[in-house]
Amino acid sequence: MDAGTVFRWLTTAAASVEREADLLTELDSAIGDADHGSNLQRGFAAVVTALGKESPSAPGAVLILAGRQLVSSVGGASGPLYGTLLRRTGKALGDAERVTGSQLAEALRTGVDAVAQLGGAALGDKTMLDALYPGVEALAAGGPHPYGAARTAADEGALATVPMRARKGRASYLGERSVGHKDPGATSSALLFTALAGAVADE
Repeated sequence: MDAGTVFRWLTTAAASVEREADLLTELDSAIGDADHGSNLQRGFAAVVTALGKESPSAPGAVLILAGRQLVSSVGGASGPLYGTLLRRTGKALGDAERVTGSQLAEALRTGVDAVAQLGGAALGDKTMLDALYPGVEALAAGGPHPYGAARTAADEGALATVPMRARKGRASYLGERSVGHKDPGATSSALLFTALAGAVADE
């Protein structure tokens, strides 16, 4: 995986967010501020613009640039959380011009742990972590199709938030009323793994 792969990953993610923005907002309207889709749409559009102007030569540098754009252009909690995910992952990758799937998985775990620390959340709290952690663990496990496995694990993790009661974020204020709704952050996080699998498949 080189900088071009990561570029394709992020531009594919941006296209997915654009396509699914209404769904993300609909999910967020049930248990949040009804702005998750529009916020991410704006943020990833800024990422694509920034990547079109700069051409970092290392995967880590691409992710750091994208993370900075998300922090500066996305309101609410999504900007700092997604920005932290990408920046910390990028920093963990360092300056290497090519990285393996296992190296990406290790770096992503560092990024996801940073998100957990920032948000004070854990697996099972009905947040984006419920898609991120399963996706990372599946990628780290390797196997014949690690990226496809990561995509499936993240999708299943997002779906598993439906019966959960939210324990963090704005949805936690709803108590039992948060049960029965799919978490929008977990849903958008699963899109990242779908985009990653697509970007790698295009190589």
